[in-house]
Amino acid sequence: MRIALITESFPPDVNGVANSVVRAAEHLVARGHQPMVIAPAPSSSARGVTGARSYPVVRIPSVPLPRYRGFRFGMPSARLTDALIAHAPDVVHLASPFFLGARGVALANQRNLPTVAVYQTDIAAYLRNYRLAWGEDITWHWIRTIHNGADRTLAPSSTSVSDLAEQGIRRVHRWGRGVDTVRFHPSKRSAGVRRALAPEGQLLIGYVGRLAAEKRLDLLARVSRMPGVRLVVVGDGPGRKDAEKALPHAVFLGQRGGDQLARIYASLDVFVHAGPHETFCQSVQEAMASGVPVVAPAAGGPIDLVRPNLTGTLVPPGDGDAIADAVGELVSDPELRQRYGLAARDAVAGRTWAAIGDELIGHYTDVLRGRSVRPRLAVAA
Repeated sequence: MRIALITESFPPDVNGVANSVVRAAEHLVARGHQPMVIAPAPSSSARGVTGARSYPVVRIPSVPLPRYRGFRFGMPSARLTDALIAHAPDVVHLASPFFLGARGVALANQRNLPTVAVYQTDIAAYLRNYRLAWGEDITWHWIRTIHNGADRTLAPSSTSVSDLAEQGIRRVHRWGRGVDTVRFHPSKRSAGVRRALAPEGQLLIGYVGRLAAEKRLDLLARVSRMPGVRLVVVGDGPGRKDAEKALPHAVFLGQRGGDQLARIYASLDVFVHAGPHETFCQSVQEAMASGVPVVAPAAGGPIDLVRPNLTGTLVPPGDGDAIADAVGELVSDPELRQRYGLAARDAVAGRTWAAIGDELIGHYTDVLRGRSVRPRLAVAA
């Protein structure tokens, strides 16, 4: 198959959308398919670090997102149309469609091309966190138009499937995310990392992810003050200054990746996440693959990932005291940490990117087979 992947984000961006598109494209190449990625152009300062790919990547003119200049919006243009026509895809894959994706689904419908739209970002929740709740209804209308114009929508968790159905989005199927079970492995635990981060032998409690308002890092304040504990924060983003102010006792490591990130994960004693708006939460899955017990809110993606009393603890969303109590229980019980960590690793061992990639190809195949079953919906170009 020839597949055009139109994405709102791609490396050098570091986020779940960009990572998923890279993994999908790499798997398609490995399986003998021909993907092409259409993505926003990075800033001029980042163009030298985009890296070579085994598939074509077409960059579309972009502008920075107000109040978050590290993320750029792709601006639909003739370059997108030309790239799509030149590639002549059998299927158009829309990754977290919003700006480029809206134009992509319109072009695909005009040319009678099958489309699969992947829902991955709770944009409406982000608007609330950035005090733009007045735009939530408009945003859902836009998302609904895009996704109902596609042949199939893929959502990463049971919660997001339900949320989309409640918003009137049809033909929704669940498609999760894979994890690199070789890179993220308990064997990567490092005495050197632990000495560097906890020179007094403290237990390491870690968060990995974007630093932004919706991640609610302020809820970890009590954890950061617990005796015998060192809170480690990995990541960057527009909320870093606020997070540093809320967590003055934490260690902020900035953005890390590759084997260095794997060593940090595996060297933790407990992984903690506080954001209630995760459609999946890949960092939880990476921590589990690293053999680390998890404390996370009982909301969104973590509901599917964390099994209470087996691989970790789910707490009421927005409750910093409940987070601290759950972390405290694990801090005081090394046998419980070990048991949860072993079970966490076992729980994700089969969720490889290869397995998830084959599921995606199955969705493409189903859409191609059923393409003539339903009439196309018109989507404004």
